[in-house]
Amino acid sequence: MGEQRKYSPRTKAAAGKLSDEYGHLQPQAPDIEKVVLGALMIEKDAYSLVSEILRPESFYEQRNQLVYQAIVSLALASEPIDMLTVSEKLGSMGVLEEAGGKLYIMELTSGVASSAHIEYHAHIIAQKHLARELITFASNIESKAFDETNDIDEVMNEAEGRLFELAQQNTKKDYTQINPVINEAYEMLRIAAARTEGLSGLASGFHELDKITSGWQKSDLIIIAARPAMGKTAFVLSMAKNIAVNARDPVAMFSLEMSNVQLVNRMIVNVCEIPGDKIKSGQLAPYEWQQLDTKIRNLYDAPLYIDDTPQLSVFELRTKARRLVREHGVKVIFIDYLQLMNASGMSYGNRQEEVSTISRSLKGLAKELNIPIIALSQLNRGVENREGNEGKRPQLSDLRESGAIEQDADIVCFIHRPEYYKIYDDGQGNDMHGIAEIIIAKHRNGAVGNVKLRFRSEFARFQNRDDDFVVPAPGIEGPTMRSKINRTPVPTSGYNDIPPINDNPFAPSSQNIDVPF
Repeated sequence: MGEQRKYSPRTKAAAGKLSDEYGHLQPQAPDIEKVVLGALMIEKDAYSLVSEILRPESFYEQRNQLVYQAIVSLALASEPIDMLTVSEKLGSMGVLEEAGGKLYIMELTSGVASSAHIEYHAHIIAQKHLARELITFASNIESKAFDETNDIDEVMNEAEGRLFELAQQNTKKDYTQINPVINEAYEMLRIAAARTEGLSGLASGFHELDKITSGWQKSDLIIIAARPAMGKTAFVLSMAKNIAVNARDPVAMFSLEMSNVQLVNRMIVNVCEIPGDKIKSGQLAPYEWQQLDTKIRNLYDAPLYIDDTPQLSVFELRTKARRLVREHGVKVIFIDYLQLMNASGMSYGNRQEEVSTISRSLKGLAKELNIPIIALSQLNRGVENREGNEGKRPQLSDLRESGAIEQDADIVCFIHRPEYYKIYDDGQGNDMHGIAEIIIAKHRNGAVGNVKLRFRSEFARFQNRDDDFVVPAPGIEGPTMRSKINRTPVPTSGYNDIPPINDNPFAPSSQNIDVPF
């Protein structure tokens, strides 16, 4: 016979303290659950008041879950909900006795007189359920964090994903009477009318595109899709330069494909108009050193924020985006590109389901932050198998991995460069050398159409077709192409402490050197 353990008064007190501290009951409200179920069976319209608040699993007691499931089934079938029909439904489901039998159903209805306060009571039940879910979630994550065989980054991703799911379940937005919405819409219209360019959204810097979209609108999810080598990254970098460098509006760019240094190098190529191969090799002519030193100053202090986290999850993006908007007032977010993102921490049957979750989450984030989110997307290979200029033009069905991208996006644009496919004529006698088409294939709140831009491959830049003009270059035979961007005065204040980019003794001293292209 084992020795019986004896407790001293001090030991008993300690045990009582542990019991008080850790001996918690699961959050529950069984009496309120009964009141709500009873009210649902005596008031024919009561279900409509709680249908968006409660689910069967919201109830703590198993028998109450079964009763509510029967009520939901009757409501969906547009059948009456009362004591008799609920009992019959439970019987047909084969769970009447498990749900407490007819006696328990009678007890539920006899305990209430009306459905007054049913919404308030339903919210209490929902909150108790959410508290239980959080407890289970925290316990599960704690166990995995203690297990040293688990990768802590995977545990973090799982925690973030599950917490996101719980937050989504608890996020409900109530209806709004139309008057305040009319006032908000009228104020937006008044602000748009006051703008000289007549845009209601954020200007992309591409005039023809802005005419169709009226600028990128707040809360919109915009998808820019194209096949590889069409210039997706160059397009968003050109927009980021127009917005952050020229207009000085804060921009955030999440690059899952390129490092921040690679992106900045491409931005230098874009702004300084020096070919990318020369930037890589450092073999610049004297006038190019001077051009670099002069124009790169436009990039300093630009409100452009770059995040090059690889394998970024949509939940990490959500956290970082909120901070960027809160701390830096970011007006637009670029993502390069959507298919490289993941939604780790949640389970999916296939990749299509995961991409659907990502696109849906991005649309939700755009609405939450009230800014446009522009995400790049790949197209499938179907484009390559079609013949001719028209055949090579992308279609909505070419979007890769998920039809949900098309469904969730407010605007879907395709980039098409006929020149890439050795098509130099559009069939109407127009030269397509150096021309890119931006095809607006879906526009939820406006017109669709095509916009032609000039693509400068040597500078990885898209620009308006009228941005180039010809001027004679002093000392150089033949014309020189010069961008309107070059004529923008370079700010002189605030750069006294910027070190020179190079110490090249051959860099010319003139500030007005034209660049031959």
